[in-house]
Amino acid sequence: MEKTSTDWKEAFAGLPAMPAMSLRGGDAVDEYAPVPPYDPDADCPTGDYFERYFWELPHLDADSWRYYLPFLLEYALENIGNSESNAVDAFLFSLRPPDRDPPRFGALSLQQDQAVVAVLDRLAFVPESVWKEPAMTALEEYWGPGAIHR
Repeated sequence: MEKTSTDWKEAFAGLPAMPAMSLRGGDAVDEYAPVPPYDPDADCPTGDYFERYFWELPHLDADSWRYYLPFLLEYALENIGNSESNAVDAFLFSLRPPDRDPPRFGALSLQQDQAVVAVLDRLAFVPESVWKEPAMTALEEYWGPGAIHR
């Protein structure tokens, strides 16, 4: 597991230090309120933050989605047996086609793409995973070999 974590740091190196749109900002958009600026304390990507703002993933632009991606990949693995996680459920749904315009999936480097596939494989195939069905669906639709929409 440590090797995978190191791979993610390498795969996602060079991303901006902050997203253009935070999940908290997405919540403001959802409420038709002014979007607050990114705040490193209020927008720290923790489990509580993801669970509070899980509905806001669709509001993120491609670069902001990529900013959160390594944190969400790690969070999904940390919650591999937690069927109560709304954040993991919403995250896995965000990995399903269609891709956006501008593209989210298409904006990933090969190394980032491989990190997503590695996590989806784990979520789909390890016995303790409660996320087998949504992870398998994402693999079949876009991320896996011979995917329907790739």
